[in-house]
Amino acid sequence: MASKPELFDHLDNGEPVLRHWLEAGQLRVAILNFGATLQDLRLAGIAHPLVLGARNVAAYRQAAQYFGATVGRVANRIAQGRATLDGRQYRLCRDSEQTHMLHGGPDGTHNQLWTIADADRDQITLKLSLPDGHMGFPGLLDIRLTYRLIAPATLEMCIVARADATTLCNFAHHSYFNLDGTPSVLDHRLQIAAEHYLPTDGALIPTGEVARVSGTRFDFRQTRPIRCDGENKSYDLNFCLDSFAGLHEPIATLHGPQSGIRMQMYSSEPGLQIYDGQHITVPADQTLSGIAYVPFAGIALEAQKWPDAVHHPAFPSIRLEPGQVYRQTTRWCFLRD
Repeated sequence: MASKPELFDHLDNGEPVLRHWLEAGQLRVAILNFGATLQDLRLAGIAHPLVLGARNVAAYRQAAQYFGATVGRVANRIAQGRATLDGRQYRLCRDSEQTHMLHGGPDGTHNQLWTIADADRDQITLKLSLPDGHMGFPGLLDIRLTYRLIAPATLEMCIVARADATTLCNFAHHSYFNLDGTPSVLDHRLQIAAEHYLPTDGALIPTGEVARVSGTRFDFRQTRPIRCDGENKSYDLNFCLDSFAGLHEPIATLHGPQSGIRMQMYSSEPGLQIYDGQHITVPADQTLSGIAYVPFAGIALEAQKWPDAVHHPAFPSIRLEPGQVYRQTTRWCFLRD
């Protein structure tokens, strides 16, 4: 029997924001149609949520921006907020304090009210249309996103998008994971199937170099704590995933040492942006758990194409032509020690 979405909150204009609960096997998940957001994720037998979430839309617009959201139409950064397609330059919208475009601009998909196209006990499909010129991008973009639970404990996200004109397209899911429910994830253990990463400049824009992780603090080929030799150096960069990974082998595995929960992540995408939440600050009255989120409270593992790809021809292309179909499949599988 299909379950019904419930009222979560209202936008400033009075439009209702809906929450839909999915249940299957050992997982229970809450999805908002605002931002196509994963608000809550529960594993049977575990008291705390496995993701950071907020209690209302106001928090998602401010301190908890991007938490659990689908970001796009182009995730990550575009240098100077400019892109050239077929000889024509486009000036893209940037946040007021940003020199570069981030996550599709201030009114990207994370800040949109999606339409629920279909909802059942174990899956939900949302849709959104971004008009030509939205945030400076060319082309009408139609997007369909499906969250699905697969027993015993897998959450799958599938995104399909089509455009009526040449445009750019690169989505990412932006949950912050904390498998232990502790104030910090720095003692979580992480493994990433990547022999290369993208060095960045001071503004986190890729330099164009594709560098080897060997001999650097970015080497997560073997499982180790996120904390690097006891130093709280931040991670906010893209790993270039090995070709053998993807939907057949995990691209990353995150382990909570206290809970014994292991999250294996699979994706069709060629890149994984890691951000350790260094700048997280959300007061307790706005959080899902009722406990304040502080720096390093969660880690974002964002499967996507490589950042600023429009300015680096050697990077996997984020160009989407009319008649082409953008597809992404990402899965999170949960296990217990």
